[in-house]
Amino acid sequence: MLAPIQRKLTFSNVIACLALFVALGGAAVAAGLAKNSVGTKQLKPNAVTAAKIKNGAVNSHKLAHGAVVAGKLGANSVSSGVLQNGSVLAAKLGKSSVTNPALANGVVGTNKLGNGVVTTAKLADGSVTVAKLGPEVAPLLGTLRSGQTLRGVFDVGSTAAVAGDVARGAVSYQFPISGNPPTATVLKKSQTTANCGGIGSGSAPAATAGNLCIYLTEEANLDESAGLVAENNTRLGFGLVAKAKAAGEYTAYGQWALTAP
Repeated sequence: MLAPIQRKLTFSNVIACLALFVALGGAAVAAGLAKNSVGTKQLKPNAVTAAKIKNGAVNSHKLAHGAVVAGKLGANSVSSGVLQNGSVLAAKLGKSSVTNPALANGVVGTNKLGNGVVTTAKLADGSVTVAKLGPEVAPLLGTLRSGQTLRGVFDVGSTAAVAGDVARGAVSYQFPISGNPPTATVLKKSQTTANCGGIGSGSAPAATAGNLCIYLTEEANLDESAGLVAENNTRLGFGLVAKAKAAGEYTAYGQWALTAP
């Protein structure tokens, strides 16, 4: 009985039967897996790919602390809309992570600066100019700097016994100028020149760089040819000579402006 069967057995028949058995048995095993019977030990390396993960399956609770590092984030993957209010703290910012281009105009106000934040070492040379100093700050100059202006008033006079008597006065600058003495010009009331533009509003006499402009605003009994003359003009100040036209009281007073060359 077995002889006819044995005569019909071949290698290919045997292999085909074994393959059918394994296939049917494997499907039965897969279909009969108990719940939670496949654990991490049963998974081959790289067996679970991104395509096999259901949308929303991996949430924040599934991620280990520190699992998502900067290298794992794609460009623009973390936007402002994803961040919760107050989630980015100072302790979470890396050194030099917030640069000047990242700051919007006006975001760092004076109330955001801590005590001692802006030190001398943080200030660039020339960053604090005279224009940035409040009016309550006293002048801190050794010499008057180029283009800066000093202003003041003068009053010279006396009582002449005879015509031609003179009275002298002097003005010292609050701060000396550097270099040569300025060019001095005495101007009669309401007179102006290219270098001496006159007295503007608020009693502010003007002078261009390198010039001393002496404005005579009021006079009495002065000699018509040389009633008021500037003399002893130096880096430190200047002198004035008033000359009487006739016997009696004579006066000359006004304002001056000096602009450093």
